Amino acid sequence: MKRDGGCACGAVRYRLNRDPMFVHCCHCTSCQTETGSAFAINALIESDQVELLQGSPEPIMTPSESGRGQQVWRCPDCKVALWSNYGGANDVLRFVRVGTLDHPGEVEPDIHIYTRSKLPWVRLPEGALAVEAYYDSSQIWPPESLDRRQALFG
Repeated sequence: MKRDGGCACGAVRYRLNRDPMFVHCCHCTSCQTETGSAFAINALIESDQVELLQGSPEPIMTPSESGRGQQVWRCPDCKVALWSNYGGANDVLRFVRVGTLDHPGEVEPDIHIYTRSKLPWVRLPEGALAVEAYYDSSQIWPPESLDRRQALFG
């Protein structure tokens, strides 16, 4: 399913050409600081499945809890974060900010991560999959998503 998105000012527009492999709702302190909110929702998808329709986002390296940093791609005009690459990884897997999609309510988190730093007033949906830090994707992701990840990283 194709989903379009973009920054606040409209200078950058993109399209996801397939559904994400997995969607994180991250409650880490880095995501809280970076977004100025309680969490960030990231759709993990192959970079070649993110089609740039307009504009040219610029990469900015920022610190991360892992210590390896993350490269955040932002609109050069309004500076909205559109996606990122974590752990200094090459741009083969993108963590697309769900809030930049035209219809973000259509993409729900598959898991809540780093709940150890979740703000105390945030209530997770009943039955939501949640972990205190990170997790082993081989134990949680659906088989199709694991196959897609294998195709990327071998």
